[in-house]
Amino acid sequence: MPTTPRATYRLGVDVGGTFTDLLLIDQGSGQTYSAKVPSTPADSSVGVLNGIAKLCDRHGIDPTGITHVMHGTTVATNTVLEGKGARVGLVTTRGYRQVLQIARSYVPGGLGGWVIYNKKPLLAPLELTVEADERIDARGRVVRPLDEPALRASLSALKDSGIEAMTVSLINAYANGDHERQVRAIIEDVLPGVSVSISSEVIPEMYEYERTETTVVNSYVRPVVSRYVRNLQTEIDRKMPGARLQVLRSDGGLAAVDAARDNPVQLLMSGPAGGVTGALWIARQSGFKNLLTFDMGGTSTDVALIENGIAQTRRETRVADVTVLAPSIDVRTVGAGGGSIAYVPDLTKALRVGPQSAGADPGPAAYCKGGERPTVTDANIVLGYLPFSARLGGDMVIDRDLAVRAVKTVADALGRSVEEAAEGIIDIVNENMFGALRLVSIEQGHDPRDFALVGFGGAGPLHANALGRLTGAWPVIIPPGPGVLCAYGDATTRLRDEASRTFIRRFPDISDAEVLAVLDELKATAERALLAEGVAPDSLTVAYQLDVRYQGQGMRLSIDVNRAAFEREGLAGVARRFDDVHAQLYTFALEAEHELVSLRAIVQGPETLIRAERMETDRADPAAAEIDRSRIFVDGAWHEARLFDRSRLRPGNLVPGPAVISQMDTTTLILPGHTGEVDTVGNILIRPNS
Repeated sequence: MPTTPRATYRLGVDVGGTFTDLLLIDQGSGQTYSAKVPSTPADSSVGVLNGIAKLCDRHGIDPTGITHVMHGTTVATNTVLEGKGARVGLVTTRGYRQVLQIARSYVPGGLGGWVIYNKKPLLAPLELTVEADERIDARGRVVRPLDEPALRASLSALKDSGIEAMTVSLINAYANGDHERQVRAIIEDVLPGVSVSISSEVIPEMYEYERTETTVVNSYVRPVVSRYVRNLQTEIDRKMPGARLQVLRSDGGLAAVDAARDNPVQLLMSGPAGGVTGALWIARQSGFKNLLTFDMGGTSTDVALIENGIAQTRRETRVADVTVLAPSIDVRTVGAGGGSIAYVPDLTKALRVGPQSAGADPGPAAYCKGGERPTVTDANIVLGYLPFSARLGGDMVIDRDLAVRAVKTVADALGRSVEEAAEGIIDIVNENMFGALRLVSIEQGHDPRDFALVGFGGAGPLHANALGRLTGAWPVIIPPGPGVLCAYGDATTRLRDEASRTFIRRFPDISDAEVLAVLDELKATAERALLAEGVAPDSLTVAYQLDVRYQGQGMRLSIDVNRAAFEREGLAGVARRFDDVHAQLYTFALEAEHELVSLRAIVQGPETLIRAERMETDRADPAAAEIDRSRIFVDGAWHEARLFDRSRLRPGNLVPGPAVISQMDTTTLILPGHTGEVDTVGNILIRPNS
């Protein structure tokens, strides 16, 4: 008798501050299984393993059938935010000891920001910085050889300083990394057991401050991330032999374990990147490639833009006061979430919402945990958008009377009714989130009306319809599992790595053949990590970028380059595309010489072949899913609304607003004058009636 092939699975894991989300995908059928478990901040790997055990036990799945574990993590991010990284030493070229102190003289805030701005302590303090007597020029030529005896003496003086990691960032090392490699060998001899990061490997690009800061951050988080990944890998090897662990990068690609340990600076935006890639995967199943993503949680909202199936990226990643040269999805964050606190300042008497948050403890007043200050969640309850009969997460009871009591403090201060005050709170938080969406669309030269809006996160579906009205982005897409969408993204993304090189030359001084030769070298470098993971060479795809500027400018733009097009059009075609992008962003282009700054090759593994399970289209009438009737307050008046259980909705169902759709991890609001349609993969597509 023929044997039935054993089922194999891909596991996506997203670790958040409160919950760890897991999504298991059957690689044969496409069926998915999800679970939520409390996160374990002391050691996030414990929560991950608890979630895997819960998921497999609940659904009777053999964990040895899991072949891939794709993991989005906030370990690197939290290490920076909480200041709990390694004690870092720094080696610079003589004369550049204060490179981090001088920085770029950036002061956040308005014109008076300097009055209240207090710069945080540097991640590599001056007392742990030593100078190497050496010099390499901008063309990579050795001007002064490295003085090894002097460097050994300086490093020996740091033996008792408690250094856990060292950074090496020498002037012009992007052009020639030989001296940095020599310094690393000396450090490994003088300070054995200390991890070493060198700038010519982490980020071989110009701008000495940015390159040094990036490499220092890499050193700062490297021991923490390495320990975490090592512990998780050990447990996975024990419970799921043969399963490959891969970690989500800030740019939405996957990093192999070794790459994640060696270059953790690439993981600083790993968490938000998962949501964006998950939104893209879900929307693609319904035929949408141009998307605005809207991820609203309890404290903040993350937004991003996807055009032609590609998430917009930026070359810089900012976390708190730290900015590094590492690619990341262009996610903008605003302090607006379900826990954002509403208040009326005594001076202005004008309603304000956020960025302060009630957090998880005590949380919104309606959660019955001792919170008394009014929040966005409380306002949603007062207005009927979040039915007080709902049980959040399946078991959390909410109290409408407590929500009314909290919002009444704002109403009394404004001289308005409780309902009017609550609607004012919702209107303000929606405008705040609309502002973030403008940053990734209108301010980047994109019309939001050309995009669909994907709403997810615990609070996103409650506000997505209103954001659709503000942006004109239709349809508004509510995925089947908005609360585990980041895990979807982790499970469906691709291995990715890149290599770059600074190459400052005027276009007339470079041949097309020179550019192609450098790109080929970078391609070979970027492929190594993926080939080591067992990816077949013929399954790799490569993309190229050229960083270009007008001669004399400090600002540069990244221009995507197709190799075949470049062979036809050469640098002249790149110049035309640069002018077009410059005009899109800044409304003008200059008749000036173009200058090449950097070249980059981005290599990706094969796409995930998993497709969402499609269901047969049912009747339009959603009556079978209706569970109750209620009232919601919209545009200054009460409206009769129908309440639906999302698990009972079927493809083809048309849900006219006003309506509230409940599920375990979120609640979806459909406003009057709008209709939600369930598509064949379970998304709710909300559009205006006219």
